[in-house]
Amino acid sequence: MSISPNVPSSQDSYHYESSGTPRWISVLFALLFVALAAVGVFAYTQTSKLTKDLTDAQKTNATLTTQLEQANTRLAELKSIVEVTQQKVGMTASEVAQAKSRAESIRKEQIAADQKLTSQLSAVQTESNEKIGAVATEVGGAKKDIADTRSDLEATKAKLESTKGDMGVMSGLIARNHDDLEDLKRRGDRNYYEFTVKKAKNAQRVGPIQMNLNKTDQKKSKYTITVVADDRQIEKKDKTSGEPVQFYVGSSRSMPYEIVVFNVGKDQITGYLSTPKDAGAAPAAAPAAAPAKQ
Repeated sequence: MSISPNVPSSQDSYHYESSGTPRWISVLFALLFVALAAVGVFAYTQTSKLTKDLTDAQKTNATLTTQLEQANTRLAELKSIVEVTQQKVGMTASEVAQAKSRAESIRKEQIAADQKLTSQLSAVQTESNEKIGAVATEVGGAKKDIADTRSDLEATKAKLESTKGDMGVMSGLIARNHDDLEDLKRRGDRNYYEFTVKKAKNAQRVGPIQMNLNKTDQKKSKYTITVVADDRQIEKKDKTSGEPVQFYVGSSRSMPYEIVVFNVGKDQITGYLSTPKDAGAAPAAAPAAAPAKQ
């Protein structure tokens, strides 16, 4: 078989290609392809990363948005609380102002009350001092009165007389009137019974005895009586006022009973009966037929 001279052979073709495209270009293109591939992979990787980061950022943004909304809600609540607190603080401040005003009023009232009390205490102190001075004066006067009374008692003691009675027995101090008798009672040496006996049919009780007034002589200050004591009748005839009329009662003869008459009036006598301290109440007897005379 014959080959046409116009058809190139495979060797010629290779030679043509080899001579038409340099080898370094192919390498360059290969490198460019690899570089492009690397860039594409890198771009893909970065895109994926950016996509992931964007997704994460979106999630974070959503979370932050939720938190922001929650924060706004809390902020609104806090704002409401602050407003209420401000209102309450305003009310409290008003109440505090009122309390301060009231406290100031109370302080002024207390100062006024203290001043009034101090004034009253001063007045009371002055009055007390005056009263104490008056009491001291009265005490001094009382001491003087006591001294005067003591002097009066001594004078009365000197004035009271001791004399013998109608039985010859020495009598104690004799009272001449009611005041003297009161002095004797204060001394307490004997028992004293003051009396006013009128002339009558029946005897009159005087202390532990009975006494019957028989007659009186007002001009001469004389009288006659009958004493009923110890189951006996004792007639004391024509006795004088101021004279101790004596008689014994019971078995004791140590100290007699005594009757002293202050005043002799018309059909009555006034005086007193004195008995020893240890004398009991002698029973008064009914009038006897024959009175004894002493």
